[in-house]
Amino acid sequence: LRQDKKALKMKEEGTILQVWLDKPLPPGKSTVLELEFDGQIPLQVRRSGRDNKEGIRLSMSQWYPKLCEYDRHGWHANPYIGREFHGVWGSFDVKIKIAADYIMGATGELQNGDDIGFGYESEGAKVKEKKKGKREWHWKADKVHDFVWAADPGYKHVIRRMADGPTIHFLYHENEGTEAWSQLPDYTEKAFREMNSRFGVYPYKNFYVIQAGDGGMEYPMATLITGNRGIESLVGVTVHEMFHSWYQGVLATDELLYPWMDEGFTSYTEAEVFAKVFTEDDFTDPHLGAYLSYFSLVKANKQEPMTTHADHYKTNRAYGTNAYSKGELTLAQLAYIVGEETLEKGMRKYFTDWQFKHPTPADFKRCIEKTSGLELDWYFEYWVNTTESIDYAVNQVSEKDGKTLVELKRIGGMPMPVEVTASYSNGAKEVYYLPLSMMYGNKTEIEKGMNRVEMEPWPWTHPSYVIELPKPLKNIISIEIDAGKKTADINRENNFYMEKMLRTGPGK
Repeated sequence: LRQDKKALKMKEEGTILQVWLDKPLPPGKSTVLELEFDGQIPLQVRRSGRDNKEGIRLSMSQWYPKLCEYDRHGWHANPYIGREFHGVWGSFDVKIKIAADYIMGATGELQNGDDIGFGYESEGAKVKEKKKGKREWHWKADKVHDFVWAADPGYKHVIRRMADGPTIHFLYHENEGTEAWSQLPDYTEKAFREMNSRFGVYPYKNFYVIQAGDGGMEYPMATLITGNRGIESLVGVTVHEMFHSWYQGVLATDELLYPWMDEGFTSYTEAEVFAKVFTEDDFTDPHLGAYLSYFSLVKANKQEPMTTHADHYKTNRAYGTNAYSKGELTLAQLAYIVGEETLEKGMRKYFTDWQFKHPTPADFKRCIEKTSGLELDWYFEYWVNTTESIDYAVNQVSEKDGKTLVELKRIGGMPMPVEVTASYSNGAKEVYYLPLSMMYGNKTEIEKGMNRVEMEPWPWTHPSYVIELPKPLKNIISIEIDAGKKTADINRENNFYMEKMLRTGPGK
């Protein structure tokens, strides 16, 4: 390793190479680092290697030494243990020499498609046939923090050019087991359109879906996925890894410190979009699986705070649930707190304002606060920093002077705004909306066809709250907290009151 042609002092620390610069690099200045290295490509292990289980020759991720990120918080020299990543923004100019019959997909734009062929050539170009020797592939990519490539002589290359989006490349083995790939371009294009419309426009010109790797893994402008799947599994893994391009590829939060901001946000948008482009199901909550996963972790008493470093969780179960499920619920509950349309508007603002900047939770929170006009410190402090749970109950229902009094009780340690739905004997329904006092405002979106009664805010210091319904108890059919099941309330049995429960009491 040389700095401006001068050899440097180095020390290996596991997977980290510690280097002492020959001269300091002040802010705003530049230097040239030159590195020569040899690498033995292993049999497929985790995400990288050769000859994976589906016969793909080369899955080239984590194939070169990467600079550690240095930012306003200092160095992030985290040893790689096969989990998450954090990298430096840069422009890549990569030339790869490989046997002439290999077909390749990679991060970026191919610069010499007319010399390569295999579908990369421009219309009308005559590609010189070359069956022996090597070809040199020349790739360029700007504003990315990693570079991946995969190559195999048996790839089929399918190209889908979107009129209002990127060119999508599909590279896969056409054989028994990959029949579903013929349907994948249509679903992928639909997913791109939905994602661009709702959550922010993908800024690059290309995206690659490549059969390679050991499951599904995202990289800038590309994903490596195993390909022997049915259509639902194939679309699911493609959409998930593709949407990482927004949250890991373009925003690139530090996955080691905030894995839930990448995996969770990706899981949320995947569930939202998958429900539209594949199932077209408007009746099932697309985030139900995330709720059930979170409830299971709470029941097992295995929770850890979401502030835990990704590599330092005590159990993989807690890491996975926090990063994926609880991260997904971070947004699902924000949609409940600020409104679905407001949340999507805030997420578009977040994506636009923080591209290529490594945002933190505070940066995301401020985008949603600015969009909603609500203060949200409390939500992130409880949901992210602690393992406190949500549990509200209809504690007591009684009648006084021809009116029904409903006492609500907060049992869990985490406060939330509360929506109580009262159903009357004449078929009418009302939602009593109780914002938290520390929100300093109300959710403005109202469910269509529903009469909402805005109540005085519920201070978090008060464990109970009484609602007065302007009807006698005999006219009440049911009372329910969070009828839409949008909060991660760990005990829904105490959320409900019905007329027939008078003799036994609520929650029995």
